[in-house]
Amino acid sequence: MKTNQAKKFTQKLLAVAGVEVNGNQPWDMQVHDDAAFAKIISGGSIGLGETYVNGQWDCERVDQFIAKVLRADLHHHLKANVSLLASYLWHKLYNHQSKKGALEVGVKHYDVGNHLYQTMLDSRMNYSCGYWAGTEQLEEAQLNKLILCCQKLNLQPGMRILDIGCGFGGFARYAAEHYGVEVLGVTISQQQYLYAKEVCAGLPIEIRFQDYRDVTGQFDRIISIGMFEHVGYLNYRHYMQIVHERLTDDGIFLLHTMGSNSNQVAGDPWLNKYVLPNGMLPSIEQMGSAIDQLLVMEDWHNFGADYDKTLMAWHQRFNQAWPTLQKDYDANFFRMWNYYLLCFAGSFRAREIQLWQLVLSKNGVLGGYHAPHHHFQRE
Repeated sequence: MKTNQAKKFTQKLLAVAGVEVNGNQPWDMQVHDDAAFAKIISGGSIGLGETYVNGQWDCERVDQFIAKVLRADLHHHLKANVSLLASYLWHKLYNHQSKKGALEVGVKHYDVGNHLYQTMLDSRMNYSCGYWAGTEQLEEAQLNKLILCCQKLNLQPGMRILDIGCGFGGFARYAAEHYGVEVLGVTISQQQYLYAKEVCAGLPIEIRFQDYRDVTGQFDRIISIGMFEHVGYLNYRHYMQIVHERLTDDGIFLLHTMGSNSNQVAGDPWLNKYVLPNGMLPSIEQMGSAIDQLLVMEDWHNFGADYDKTLMAWHQRFNQAWPTLQKDYDANFFRMWNYYLLCFAGSFRAREIQLWQLVLSKNGVLGGYHAPHHHFQRE
């Protein structure tokens, strides 16, 4: 498509969402290079992200731009092209989240630098959605989330906990310190492994650089916070089989994950290429199939709107810290990281994606399970 045609088509399409090219609203797209239009039309998500990172267009509020585009369902106005179809088939047939493939996201995303995460996240280094009930502060929202998780699991002193994808050790440390439990945390990020080992030293916590598929033994409780997004469609059932095998008969599993409104076999192309390799979000149908006849659904809690607040807080902290970070990262990284955070914020704001906490039991909680989120109280 020629530049002028692509520009007119893009302008017409964005107008449906109330977005104007070179308009004066904070969500309007400011285009510096008209060549961007053809790249966006032909490349979709990748074209949009690459042209932004390359500085071919800007937007005062990328989060608002993305939210408007998604709420208007603009992707249904575009015909699927051959490359997107090929990508769909490639992800449908090939297991990108094998043990070898799973290591890629550890290296490319979670090992990008602990100093970056220390400046962006809360003091406990929670790299997942906070629970913003009764607060407007990131630190309290992340503490709320940890308390909520512990309450949902009904932790008791002496229990053995498996933390699948333990991140920087925030949950493991909090649970061991406040509930007297023993925790095994596993991660496939070398930097997270080293950091978590250090912050959890002296507590009944073991941190391993290990794939969840290689864990043995049984546990009273299992938790996974912000890791299931890396498991992959072809592995959902096997993941739940492992959880079933690792739980004691009266065990409970808490799964904290982003979720999709529809079935997916691949994640967003730009995010997969530049930020989160091999990621994808599960749907309700896929989750249901994965747990069928293996686990009992006790509770399903959606607080996706809280991830919008979390991401915007991270975005603010990242930008405030940029003067101290730019010696380690270039200008392209700055634009890429901002675009990543703001795209996710806009997606949650548009309710295009969700944040779920599922509580699953191995055999059903006798007498019924009572979820604490309906009357959440900070301790």
